[in-house]
Amino acid sequence: MQSFQAWMNTLNGIVWGPAMLVLILGTGFYLQLRLGGMPIRRIGSGLRLVWRGRVGDVDGHGEVSPYAALMTCLAATIGVGNIAGVATAVALGGPGAVFWMWMTALVGMATKYAEVVLAVHFREKDADGRWVGGPMYAIRKGLGARWAWLGSAFALFGGLAGFGIGNMVQSNSIAAAMQASFGWSPTATGMVLFVLTAAVILGGIQRISAVANWLVPFMAVGYVVAAMIVVIAHASEVPAAIVTIVTHAFTPTAATGGFAGAAVIAAIRYGVARGIFSNEAGLGTAGIAQSAGVTSNPVRSGLIGMMGTFFDTLVVCSMTGIAIVVSGVWTSGETGAVLTQLAFQSAMPGIGDEIVAIALAIFALTTIFGWSFYGERCWNYLLGPRSILPFRVLWTIAVFLGAITHLDLAWTIADTLNALMAVPNLVALLALAPVVVRLTREQLRAALDVR
Repeated sequence: MQSFQAWMNTLNGIVWGPAMLVLILGTGFYLQLRLGGMPIRRIGSGLRLVWRGRVGDVDGHGEVSPYAALMTCLAATIGVGNIAGVATAVALGGPGAVFWMWMTALVGMATKYAEVVLAVHFREKDADGRWVGGPMYAIRKGLGARWAWLGSAFALFGGLAGFGIGNMVQSNSIAAAMQASFGWSPTATGMVLFVLTAAVILGGIQRISAVANWLVPFMAVGYVVAAMIVVIAHASEVPAAIVTIVTHAFTPTAATGGFAGAAVIAAIRYGVARGIFSNEAGLGTAGIAQSAGVTSNPVRSGLIGMMGTFFDTLVVCSMTGIAIVVSGVWTSGETGAVLTQLAFQSAMPGIGDEIVAIALAIFALTTIFGWSFYGERCWNYLLGPRSILPFRVLWTIAVFLGAITHLDLAWTIADTLNALMAVPNLVALLALAPVVVRLTREQLRAALDVR
């Protein structure tokens, strides 16, 4: 078993190595260029459309509102990585990692936009009349039948990866946080998660989106407000912290306090990786969620969908990174959620660590809900609607098992599958970029309410 785990660790290092990061980042940069920077220039339009997307298009088709689809997507992306992942990036890459995380988000908005445009454009009804879409459908219908195997590969990798990165890893993180901060046993936490998950996901996308509609804004705003308290408490250090973030993005970070020092390449590597892992731009998952939205306009859906990257990385992840740097705890030598807790404790002694633990638990719980929908759609593509109920049952059981199990190997396998599901999606994005550009020009020119 040890040799297998060592082999998986090596494979994971390869699939998430520099080549993959360059491929994902390069795809986003290429799409930004092809679109003339439109996703960045249209951030204001995207924000307005998110608000108006609470009601679907009058002449559109789908199962939930575009806003609800976005909340489902954010439920999956705003997770443990926004708290522990960002802290780890700063701990290993220095403050400069935050800058490269921002850059990744800016190009990632184009990736996310293109994913959603293609998913909605090529979506279809399944055998039970549900609107379904995502990279697997875009590949099969956009690239042709001879490339259908690539779509099936995406669905297989996504359907398996979800059980790890979107399920057991998340419930394990919740159990660890509850035990460390409140003394709850993993079994007790697992039972609570089992009941909550069953109550939500057995109701399908309507119930998942209904829960996400109120829980995601509540958790995101609550966490950002708490992080703002940290920033305000250290207000005098904010200008120096911003300078530190930008400076260390291009110059090595010297060893200081408990920080071991980091080269510029480390800041780039960990900042880019954290941005990608957090907002999932390049994985293709956003298109799966937005395909269920009531819409008649792929471009409008794309503008709404790309705001997931904006909210996840440029808002939530940024607040974690800035709080850690401005509080000065990044030199402590700690990493992960503990580092974020130290930052919050610096402004809110006695309750800061509990706030982070609760936020981490809620973030992870919503990730379980959101990823259940992604996994369900992947297996629906492979096996048809008859797979949905068995999948939901297995997903609920896996949540409990994740809370009570040691998951080092499961995490590595799921992380590797996550990278493998990105490859078919990136191939489709590059091959179908002309379709994205054409649809964008046509629908923006037609002024179909995307101002």
